[in-house]
Amino acid sequence: MPATIGQPAPDFELRNVDGETVSLADLAGRKSLIVFIPFPFTGNCEGELCTIRDRMAELNEMEANVVAVTTDTMFSNKVWSDQNGFEFPVLSDFWPHGAVTDAYGAFDPKVGAAHRSTYVLDEQGVVRAIVATESRKIVREYDEYLAALGSF
Repeated sequence: MPATIGQPAPDFELRNVDGETVSLADLAGRKSLIVFIPFPFTGNCEGELCTIRDRMAELNEMEANVVAVTTDTMFSNKVWSDQNGFEFPVLSDFWPHGAVTDAYGAFDPKVGAAHRSTYVLDEQGVVRAIVATESRKIVREYDEYLAALGSF
């Protein structure tokens, strides 16, 4: 069953760019954005995460965690993260390919990558909002994150 507003977010354990495990439990106690990224190294995906990087102070003021999730390997995620100076975790859902992304309802099996979806969680890990676009070609609006985080 995909992640649903008002329900606990699906549990996960994924590796970050350094091979360390990050879990849903690690996000507890703070609001969180779980940002599913379709394709690292592409303009829209990079632009979205660079906006988050550049406006991270606003998210810190709201006491919000950010994790990005891709279906790429942790090795390619590391290069991408390092090149862009991402200071939030970029997690790999490579194997089993897209299992966590699918559990959230964000996996597109036709292309083997995520839809452009973000799950906004409260401090207890309950999904309070979903910020998504109808097409991978359309970027998510950063201000929607602030509105969602500020609504609870």
